[in-house]
Amino acid sequence: MKDNFKSGFVAIIGRPNVGKSTLMNHLIGQKIAITSKKPQTTRNRIQTVYTCEDGQIVFLDTPGIHKAKNKLGEYMVQVAERTLKEVDVILWLVEPTTFVGAGEQHIAQQLAGLHIPVILVINKVDTVEKEEILRSIDTYRRIYEFDEIIPVSALRGMNTEDIITSIFKYLPYGPMFYDEDTVTDQPQRQIAAEIIREKALHALDAEIPHGIAVAIDKMKRRSGGKPIVDIEATIICERESHKGIIIGKQGSMLKKIGSNARFELERMLESGVNLKLWVKVKKDWRDSDFMIRNFGYDKKEI
Repeated sequence: MKDNFKSGFVAIIGRPNVGKSTLMNHLIGQKIAITSKKPQTTRNRIQTVYTCEDGQIVFLDTPGIHKAKNKLGEYMVQVAERTLKEVDVILWLVEPTTFVGAGEQHIAQQLAGLHIPVILVINKVDTVEKEEILRSIDTYRRIYEFDEIIPVSALRGMNTEDIITSIFKYLPYGPMFYDEDTVTDQPQRQIAAEIIREKALHALDAEIPHGIAVAIDKMKRRSGGKPIVDIEATIICERESHKGIIIGKQGSMLKKIGSNARFELERMLESGVNLKLWVKVKKDWRDSDFMIRNFGYDKKEI
């Protein structure tokens, strides 16, 4: 390890659906956090690790900071706001716009007084003209004194290498926190549950709200013979009508979700996957402390 090796923690924050998970997956070089057109798909603080010769960056991809509507929402906001106080650098993702809403104003207030370097990342710049990007930069400069402002497209990988360079400017010199081949601290079961939930969100699109969870009931690698992992999982929804939509006509939707999830699970596990899915209704689970804990969202771990 080099004498001038740097290491530290970086929070990725922003309003829901600005591309935080897409950016983190791109920086890490592989998929860890689920992505979806629906907001608030990230529910836990996902920790990933970027290591190179110059140092090690531990990224914390937080849930989007938003106005909570239920206990799950309150948990997500608490995770995000607590994370801000524990890091060395903050990446604040926004979209290229000249309108700064109440949500962004709230984030600016949260950052005030932290005395932590803040890099503004204006994402999705491939969707607007250059003049619009310049106007957006000028708009955000008025609400907060950023250390740096970087326009990028996380989806297309435009200028994302500049983010890594900028982060290292502000990190302290320090040790390697994780082995150099570590990319996440998430257990495989949790990543598997998130993959299944992502495929459900993609397949269902606008048909049901995003109020679904996935519980892994069994995940076991077979001994001997061809490498196969048996996974049994339950998709939890809030209404009987949602259950019918998730299952689909003659099970067609559930088969689609399972097929899409199996493909990605096999890539992650480097093994064949025998996946069995069930659907259960747990009414108003997002307002139940017990159910929220049961699905891995524990306030004690914030």
